[in-house]
Amino acid sequence: MPQTIFCRTLLLTTAALLAGTAQASPVSSLPSVFPQPVAMKLTGPALEIGREVTIVSAEQADPATVALIRGALTAAGVDTIQTARSLPAKPRGTVVVIGTSKSAPVRSAVSRLGGTLPDQREGYALLSGATDNGALVVLAGQDADGLYFAAQTLRQLTERGTMPAVTIQDRPAMAIRGTIEGFYGAPWSMHDRAQHIGFLASVKANTYVYSPKDDPFARDKWREDYPQATLNELKGLIDQARAHHVRFTYAISPGPSICYSNPDDVQALKRKFEAFRALGVRSFYIAFDDIEYTKWNCDQDRAALGEPGERAAGLAQAQLSNTIYSWLKAKDGAEAELMIVPTEYFNTTESPYKAALRQVDPAVYVQWTGTDVVPPAISTGDAKAATKAFGRKTLLWDNYPVNDYGESSGRLLMAPYAKREAGLSDELSGILANPMNQEAPSRVAVFGSAAFAWNDRGYDADRAWKAAARMLASNDAATTAALMTFFDVEHLAPMFGSQPWQPSAPRLKATLDGVADSLAHGSAEQRRDALARLKATADDLASAPDTIRAGVSDAGFIAQSKPWLDALQLWGRALQATASGLSAAEQGSPRARAFFAQAEALATQAEAIQTIPNTTRPQGPIKLADGVLDRFVREAPSLLYVSRD
Repeated sequence: MPQTIFCRTLLLTTAALLAGTAQASPVSSLPSVFPQPVAMKLTGPALEIGREVTIVSAEQADPATVALIRGALTAAGVDTIQTARSLPAKPRGTVVVIGTSKSAPVRSAVSRLGGTLPDQREGYALLSGATDNGALVVLAGQDADGLYFAAQTLRQLTERGTMPAVTIQDRPAMAIRGTIEGFYGAPWSMHDRAQHIGFLASVKANTYVYSPKDDPFARDKWREDYPQATLNELKGLIDQARAHHVRFTYAISPGPSICYSNPDDVQALKRKFEAFRALGVRSFYIAFDDIEYTKWNCDQDRAALGEPGERAAGLAQAQLSNTIYSWLKAKDGAEAELMIVPTEYFNTTESPYKAALRQVDPAVYVQWTGTDVVPPAISTGDAKAATKAFGRKTLLWDNYPVNDYGESSGRLLMAPYAKREAGLSDELSGILANPMNQEAPSRVAVFGSAAFAWNDRGYDADRAWKAAARMLASNDAATTAALMTFFDVEHLAPMFGSQPWQPSAPRLKATLDGVADSLAHGSAEQRRDALARLKATADDLASAPDTIRAGVSDAGFIAQSKPWLDALQLWGRALQATASGLSAAEQGSPRARAFFAQAEALATQAEAIQTIPNTTRPQGPIKLADGVLDRFVREAPSLLYVSRD
């Protein structure tokens, strides 16, 4: 055989073998799962789920869990789903075994795949591998909550239509994970709350606290009964939360008017809680925040508790909390749960108030907002100091991304959830994020806070931020990129003061600073390249709103973000005109002045856009990449000489 023919034959044979190997063993990549599991590893090539699946469940799994599993399989291309109580002797296609660690089929399937059963509350194991006739997948929960969270992970694993051969051992780092609707301003609608509870479930959060400051029946009229129509609406939310393994916690704020030593007021509080107990609520919350605690609301308290002051207030609140918790425990046993937020809810400075409040029953959760109302960061050292100050691990009330204070006026707060130190799970009982008046945009930050509370040591703020964008974009790449552009211009996160704890538009600022530097110090070629980058950036800003409107299916996100998207489009066009003006100036063209005038007019239009009336406290003009984009547009005409000819 001539050598050239031999070589060609060898190459063709090798290519065929490689192609055959690729077909038999498709490349498998480690999937992205959020929250990040505690332990996840690939154990083989990707599995074909096929069109026929048998779900094996020896126990009665709850409907929401079963619906999640069926939905994930159907979305992955399965069209026939059968059920069985035990592992079939000769399975056809994929077998999915679900249940808790007590289930015999679950224990057998976990053993067959070489895994271990979960042993922590809300924990789960998810394992998958090939069999002679298809694939075996097992979802093992330590309890019903753990099984539900395993189903949420399965939903993510099957998004690409296949199933990785994988072993996942997972459990939450913190017992309480979720949000507290605790802001001032217009409360969320019932529809918003329903959407939010579904979102919380999808990110393995387990708590929603109903505590809108502007609900009159929870604060100013706390002694009065809710209208029956409102109770009926709330019952729908309570039922939904229970189905999706989210604890609905009812909060009341009696502090502005309560008479602690009046039995009638104590009875009124019990009566209010009893109405929610009748709806199935077992978790309650008493808010003592944002009240005057150096005076009494009634003379009866002076007679019973002495002169008003910090220590007297702490004792009064501790006694009331203990009375209510004892009553709840007598009613509901191990299911009873009580949380409080103290009047001194931030810092860890020792005080007569905190010393008195330490008399609260150790089983009652006490909230703390960090080293300030809106802290720039939270360290494990801070949390350890809080543990000492309050006499227990605190439950973090994280005032991010809430935007109901002056410094946040006109802003959506959409920077990543960051500057919370890994290891906080050792010192906190959980994290409840206080969201914005805008429910759907709040999910960007809450996605991160839930992921951190689940696995603080495995948390990556930037990856979680991008994953939140993919979630909103339904994994569409162009929409995800547009959302990241939007998130960047709404990146500034303020505190109570002039200095933000997260800066304004860091990605855009780096680009604009680079353009300014190139124009100042670069060669002619470098200036042209910089202006090309500027045009591309401006085009991205101008087109992002339309891409988001077309690609984000969540109508609430589009509606609640509307004025910010409108402003972004105008600012993008202003930057396009600025880029054209700089290019014209670079070429010595007198047209530059007209472009700069157009940019100024568009910027003025953008700055005139206001927040949606009656939805935000405080109201005001929309702020977007302020101090970055507005400054560049206004200073651009001075970066190059503009011809007057």
